[in-house]
Amino acid sequence: MVDLLEHEGKKIFKSYGISIPSGYIIHSFKEVKKPEKECVVKAQVPSGHRGINGGVVKVKEKEEILKAINKISSINFNGFKATSFLVEEMVPHTKEVYVGLTLDRSRKMPVLILSPSGGVDIEHVPANQIKKFYLDILLGMQNYIKREAFNFIGLSENYREIFYTLMERLWNVFTGEDCELVEINPLAVTSSGLVALDSKVTIEDDALFRHKNYQKEYTSLDPLEAEAKRKDIAFVRLGGDIGLIANGAGLTLATIDQIKLAGGSAGDFLDLGGTDDPEKVAEAINLVKKAKPKVVFINIFGGVTKADTVAEGIIKAIKDSDTNPKIIVRLMGVNNQRGIQLLKANGIDAFTDISEAVKKAVEVSN
Repeated sequence: MVDLLEHEGKKIFKSYGISIPSGYIIHSFKEVKKPEKECVVKAQVPSGHRGINGGVVKVKEKEEILKAINKISSINFNGFKATSFLVEEMVPHTKEVYVGLTLDRSRKMPVLILSPSGGVDIEHVPANQIKKFYLDILLGMQNYIKREAFNFIGLSENYREIFYTLMERLWNVFTGEDCELVEINPLAVTSSGLVALDSKVTIEDDALFRHKNYQKEYTSLDPLEAEAKRKDIAFVRLGGDIGLIANGAGLTLATIDQIKLAGGSAGDFLDLGGTDDPEKVAEAINLVKKAKPKVVFINIFGGVTKADTVAEGIIKAIKDSDTNPKIIVRLMGVNNQRGIQLLKANGIDAFTDISEAVKKAVEVSN
């Protein structure tokens, strides 16, 4: 996925006619301008809770902007450091609400999510303060949905047409930009209308061929996930201490379950797909090692994939590195006996039985 920074999302909003505060993006001190009114400096990082973590600072003078940038630059936002900053005017408002459009994959439908209580504490809003409206992808934002959504939000009657127009434009962003998520939190209710004080826009990977301008970087990703993406490797950090490599998404997910049932915790999801290229295998192992797992568990169930060439890639990765975590391998498929012999000859524990292999990996991790 491509998770756009706030100012990038707001640029899209503006192009679709959604109101945003006036402001500008800066990358260095020399770009700072003297503010004409009270402003806010916002860290541009693909991470939530910026306000809580000190990434949003109110300022009135140029010197305060410089101090704010200096302070924000030193903050670690879930592994990200701010290198760009949005300076925008403060927008006086009487109410903050939440509006979002995303996909409900279980229902295979877009869903509109609203709350009359937006802002930094949206995760703690009671369930009765959140409402979902499921949308037909062909019919879009129908009038009855806009009407019910407006009544739920609880705005005064003079905002009705403004809100209806916003819903249409939000839907146009969602479909026109092939989004997985479009979120405004908070949406400010001002004396003259509705203003998007923040933006969260996520573009669907499979639609990037239609949006060349979004392919510059996978900004939302963990640095290792971004590296994997550039190398065309399916890799997701999970937080456990067993680095996992398997071939095929289904097998990878099933292996995560097996590890959990055995009392362990997978530290990542890395899908080799159908490759048995030793270079690709070695590259995958080196990527997982950077996550510093206690043990690397490799589960290969080969059809087209040749087990012996996978083994060669594992051995290559070990020989090319000075530091290696313990590696446990389960090999099944074409030439698996030769592959197991190669691995054992190089001091690597190798199994054909998945239960034995998982048990060994969990024992090592504990």
